[in-house]
Amino acid sequence: MRRAVARPLFKVPGIRQFSSTLPRKIMDPGPVEFQPRLRLGTKAPNFTAETTHGKIDFHEKQVHRVVLFSHPADFTPVCTTELGAFAKLAPEFAKRNVKLIAESFPIIADEKCEIAWLYDMVDAQNSMNIGQEGTAFTVRTVFIIDPEKKIKLTMSYPASTGRNSAEVLRVVDSLQMGDKNGVTTPIDWQVGQDVIVPPTVTTEDAKVKFGEENVRVVKPYLRFTTLNKEDAI
Repeated sequence: MRRAVARPLFKVPGIRQFSSTLPRKIMDPGPVEFQPRLRLGTKAPNFTAETTHGKIDFHEKQVHRVVLFSHPADFTPVCTTELGAFAKLAPEFAKRNVKLIAESFPIIADEKCEIAWLYDMVDAQNSMNIGQEGTAFTVRTVFIIDPEKKIKLTMSYPASTGRNSAEVLRVVDSLQMGDKNGVTTPIDWQVGQDVIVPPTVTTEDAKVKFGEENVRVVKPYLRFTTLNKEDAI
């Protein structure tokens, strides 16, 4: 087995990143059938790793909502634009008490691809590189994990396509507002726009909760309401 090659840290203000070395040849992590299925609502797997903030135990440190995102490599054009965009939005995530954690193979202490396989961050084609003379790069995966360590959202992009950082923030707003007010959001929703009364709430109960004149019935199953500004996110 070839020796691991040290990679420099790619530091981005406002974003915690993993750091360590990457071997040129990665050991086989074991049969694929043992890989957990990360469905929405399941508990996010725990891991320990060296980061630019020191060694962390993910579950131990996670007391806030977390956005965990992978990127295939540092010092590459698409990844550089992504990290820059997330760094620019870091103050907005901080306002919402959300932590950003970036993960990529060149800087994570994950020599056997354990975290990447744990979170299913490798596509089918690149997974064939495991155990061969190559590197199974991660795809561009995003997880939003709530304070109870439950997975609330997953998104995966091919390595060739940069993500929409504003969309990740929009989903955070939708999730937090929904948890706070018991509502759902329609397509392309933005903060300040009307929200949907879920089917589990009757129109009569919705009028009591949101106001008699603040429930707009489009269909018996489609009702909108307007939230107060302080309840918007």
